[in-house]
Amino acid sequence: MTSTQNGAGSLKGRTLLISGGSRGIGEAIAVSAATLGANVALVAKTAEPHPKLPGTIHTAAAAIEKAGGRALPIVGDVRDDASVAEAVARTAEHFGGIDIVVNNASALDLTPTERIDMKKYDLMQDINARGAFALTKAAIPHLRASQNAHVLTLSPPINLDPKWFAQIGTAYTISKFSMSMVTIGLAAELKADGIAVNSLWPRTTINTAAVRNILSEELVARSRTPRIMADAAISIITKPSWLATGQCFIDDEVLARDGVRDFDDYRVAPGDQELELDFWMEWN
Repeated sequence: MTSTQNGAGSLKGRTLLISGGSRGIGEAIAVSAATLGANVALVAKTAEPHPKLPGTIHTAAAAIEKAGGRALPIVGDVRDDASVAEAVARTAEHFGGIDIVVNNASALDLTPTERIDMKKYDLMQDINARGAFALTKAAIPHLRASQNAHVLTLSPPINLDPKWFAQIGTAYTISKFSMSMVTIGLAAELKADGIAVNSLWPRTTINTAAVRNILSEELVARSRTPRIMADAAISIITKPSWLATGQCFIDDEVLARDGVRDFDDYRVAPGDQELELDFWMEWN
């Protein structure tokens, strides 16, 4: 099951807590969940428009409401423990619980090791790895009370081929692989509680505002839209939590297992040009 048009299960009355959902993939997941009747709490720093990145937590909340869901925008920072605790408490109080946590917040800097500022290194570690760990940790008591609890973190399968460290940069690679280690570790810890903990990553680059800031127009045209990640995420979180945990999924593989064979509709630009692979990805 992949989306409303592909027959996804209902999320009616279920509550998602999404970090960094003010734009891009996080917003796409939030809106897709809303079309299935979900309550969606967003915790993000973007309360005011960014000069280079359109969208705020409030515009995302409006899109959720328009799609048929209930929204709770929370201005907060996953790097701050008190902020995380407040976001979890407000979500649970407002909606009566938490069923799904989506760790979407992420920072990116591809500067090579010799030139990267350690503040940038710390920022990526704090938002990516620590943020995913902290938000999930704080939500565990509420997830235990859910009938079908899921944690979904946007991070890649761990591939220790040295070429990826050289191509992408050690700092960013460490931070994203650490997010996947959070998935693998918490899946083992929480399996007995019936809480599924998985990761999801795109096969190709995704056309988001952040990506458009670092890729050329030609490479953006060879990307897919955020909807493919949203459809894959919905597929995962609408399935029974006992079905899979501790997995690092790839978006098109998830959808292929659901019976999707034609992925052309997810392309930014029609045609048969070769798609641009995302970090750590190869064609099977």
